Amino acid sequence: MIYYPQQYRIKDRRMQPFIDPGEIWDYINNTRADKALVREVIRASLDKKRLSLEETAVLLNATDPDLIEEIKEGARTLKEKVYGERIVLFAPLYVGDLCTNNCQYCGFRSSNKKTKRLTLSSEELLTETKALIDQGHKRLILVYGEHPKYSPEFIAETVKIVYSAKHNKGEIRRVNINAAPFDIPGFRTIKDAGIGTYQIFQETYHEPTYAKVHLGGVKRNYEWRLTSLDRAQEAGIDDVGIGALFGLYDWRFEVMSLVRHVNHFEAVYNVGPHTISFPRIQNAMSLDIDKTNIVKDEEFIRLVAILRLAVPYTGMILTAREPAHTRSQILRFGVSQIDGGTNLELGGYSKERKPDQDLSIEQFQINDTRSLNEIMDELIKSGYIPSFCTACYRLGRTGEHFMEFSVPGFIKRYCSPNALLTLAEYLEDYAPEETKNAGYKLIEDKVKDLSKTQKTDKLKEKIQQVKQGKRDLYF
Repeated sequence: MIYYPQQYRIKDRRMQPFIDPGEIWDYINNTRADKALVREVIRASLDKKRLSLEETAVLLNATDPDLIEEIKEGARTLKEKVYGERIVLFAPLYVGDLCTNNCQYCGFRSSNKKTKRLTLSSEELLTETKALIDQGHKRLILVYGEHPKYSPEFIAETVKIVYSAKHNKGEIRRVNINAAPFDIPGFRTIKDAGIGTYQIFQETYHEPTYAKVHLGGVKRNYEWRLTSLDRAQEAGIDDVGIGALFGLYDWRFEVMSLVRHVNHFEAVYNVGPHTISFPRIQNAMSLDIDKTNIVKDEEFIRLVAILRLAVPYTGMILTAREPAHTRSQILRFGVSQIDGGTNLELGGYSKERKPDQDLSIEQFQINDTRSLNEIMDELIKSGYIPSFCTACYRLGRTGEHFMEFSVPGFIKRYCSPNALLTLAEYLEDYAPEETKNAGYKLIEDKVKDLSKTQKTDKLKEKIQQVKQGKRDLYF
């Protein structure tokens, strides 16, 4: 059964299209951005207030270098207030590259006559999952092409397979999904498998551009995709992830549209998206796009900082599309999640890593090819707490409950201690000696910082239990 009709007509008023290009361009073209206004908007964000479209446009229109630095500094301060020093780590696992869509920016596009398209068997999926567990991963996002074979039932079964994988002391504790849109019954089937976040990117919110780059397949239907995560919410999936592929259209329009999407969720479902992603166009097999709107590095840093200020309580994901030096720089301005040890080849995690990507079999080029441990090393040396924590998801602190982040002291009471416990697990089970020593020094320093404002006896006790072989401890 195909769950996504070619001709979709929206009947539910809650799922009407909510992007008005005229409204967005009116804000961009007619909003002042003097020093007083920019600083007022930054202050509002630092009070943890979600910004309106007009306030976001104020930040977008700030071109004075000093004001841009103030925006970046505001984003850095806000990130520390809301997320502390934690950086959550995950890995993408490609399950299948069959696809009926013809997207001009994607190596999996149907018009690419690849020599062989693959779908991992149950055994292969288990092998890949165990290889990721052996790196130290606890959180995965499963990625699928859009094809009738990848039905809700198929996706649910692959999720169960990944959760069933146990290897040595490791396991996967959170499985997120990046896949095609479905109808409400389809999303319910996937929810029942126990997924974490369901992620669908609009790619571009500008409908004429959307039509130019999506030449065939179900994905060509702009409205079906735009309202997809409303159907997920209606099905009970309250952790959803949105995103835009920067470089297809004017980056300012995409930022405003992402904020509008957040506003829509909060107005209709009383909760924003769990995450926002902002991948930039990278090379891919037969890439065929107008490169007029390619986003420069400085623009990219600005847009990340602006998004952080606009949506204080939404997680922000920066992927290995970006090179290591760019990721290290942008982490300071609002990013809360990154992938590590990424391999886009189907079945690639269980093989010896190739020195160069083969774009004839992978979706796009990645530019940060470091191992998970190399990334862990850099995070630890930079004072970040690498985290594999899944406590909120497993304790039901999702969706609307995730807004508990706004409660003073939540991060210090729960998030930072849980991050330190998952770091200790990694150090015990997977880290080389040098990383282990540096990691425990970091844990000691962070526990000392926490002890200035709260009791840390239970945390210290749990860290000792991890050293003694206990696993999966959290607050």
